[in-house]
Amino acid sequence: MSALSLRVRKARVQAALSQAELARKIGVRRSAVTQWEHPTGTTPSVDHLIKLALETGVNFEWLATGRGPTHCEGNEPIPAVIIDDYARDEHESLALTQFRRLAPSRRRMALEILEILAR
Repeated sequence: MSALSLRVRKARVQAALSQAELARKIGVRRSAVTQWEHPTGTTPSVDHLIKLALETGVNFEWLATGRGPTHCEGNEPIPAVIIDDYARDEHESLALTQFRRLAPSRRRMALEILEILAR
């Protein structure tokens, strides 16, 4: 069994979810979860790994790579991703692409301009 398939199964079992329950929560068929847990099965996409980590309460890094703690320490879980940090449409995506190309000093100017326009 691959290390990833073992971690997927361990996360699901520790969350007390059946393959069918986990599949429903993630938005895939039960057969996809079966494949992810099979030694020679398919590998889940990064999107599915993120959803799997969120639904089972394990750290994304541990699930994807085996590194780091299995679960978050303390009371407040660390999100696998910050959903609001992703572009919501093609205009935001283009703006983010252009923003990332700017030098740090120009990024500050661009943010100031956006703040003025948003008023």
